[in-house]
Amino acid sequence: MNQHPPGTESEMNAGLPEESHESHGIEFLVEDVDFELAEAEALTSWIEKIAQVHEHKIVQLTYIFCSDEYLHRVNVEYLDHDTYTDVITFDNADDADIIEGDIFISVDRVRENAQSLGVTFHDELHRVMIHGVLHLLGYADKDLLSQTAMRKKEDYCLSLRTF
Repeated sequence: MNQHPPGTESEMNAGLPEESHESHGIEFLVEDVDFELAEAEALTSWIEKIAQVHEHKIVQLTYIFCSDEYLHRVNVEYLDHDTYTDVITFDNADDADIIEGDIFISVDRVRENAQSLGVTFHDELHRVMIHGVLHLLGYADKDLLSQTAMRKKEDYCLSLRTF
């Protein structure tokens, strides 16, 4: 969870992403990959349910699905990390009880992780999507103890899916 990249939201809107779905303060954008999000409405309802369970309101939540290279550039430019990752979350909220942020997800990395973990692409995608939301809810994963707690919370959130 880090500072929002300057100009990202306006740059993406100006760049006319390949695909966009928006509902109830949640927006799904696709940048530089061939990707179509399945079950966008069900995902929106599920994410909203997670926010409600944690007594948070979603003001604006934008998911940006992209390639490994795109996310690597974000990681280097805004976080000074020269590594590949599956998800980066930027928290833009001023109040503790609202969700306002951007979650960048590498579709390439999610596919690779799903294969190596022996899970479906959709299950791994949903885990990564909710991982970003959990960061916006204040959960951390910097050490082994917090990583274990985060994984348990991800499992709980995944169990709330009805699709």
